[in-house]
Amino acid sequence: QVQLVESGGGLVQAGGSLRLSCAASGRTFSRYDMAWFRQAPGKEREFVAASAWSGSSSNIYYADSVKGRFTSSRDNAKNTLYLQMNSLKPEDTAVYYCAARGNSNIATRERPSAYDRWGQGTQVTVSS
Repeated sequence: QVQLVESGGGLVQAGGSLRLSCAASGRTFSRYDMAWFRQAPGKEREFVAASAWSGSSSNIYYADSVKGRFTSSRDNAKNTLYLQMNSLKPEDTAVYYCAARGNSNIATRERPSAYDRWGQGTQVTVSS
């Protein structure tokens, strides 16, 4: 099993950058598909990015709202998933979660229900 702990959130001005990390425990991290989601107050949890277990850049998929601004990467040797967020906007304000699952069903990669391991979340606040 994998346990996940996010870090790196904070307060930043619009146009700024933050880098989130998701540290995973467990020796099988490299075999899990990973993803980032976010949830703003009063809104449903929203897909941000998904990374297939191989970590290849060709297997990383982004929501349209963050494409070109956010970059997800993973270091399987360090059991860590990253989310580099640039050109942040006030609408990016949310609690950001990393998630893991043991399958690579492309059709469900945007669905929170497809992931069975979640971190506690880290708050990102972007001021205007």
